[in-house]
Amino acid sequence: MNLKRFFGGLLTILGIIGLIYTAVIFAGTSGETRDIKSLIIYGILGIVFFTSGISLVRTTKDES
Repeated sequence: MNLKRFFGGLLTILGIIGLIYTAVIFAGTSGETRDIKSLIIYGILGIVFFTSGISLVRTTKDES
């Protein structure tokens, strides 16, 4: 089992969860400053986790 590929998959899943949570907050926002800050924080973290996970999975060589 390749540990890098597993960690990349885990980061990708966390990124997807972060982006979905951002969408849920966006759908229920009322425009307050706290809502906008949480949108930015969760959105940026979701994008960073998702892109790093995808790149880690793509660049890891498959060793059987």
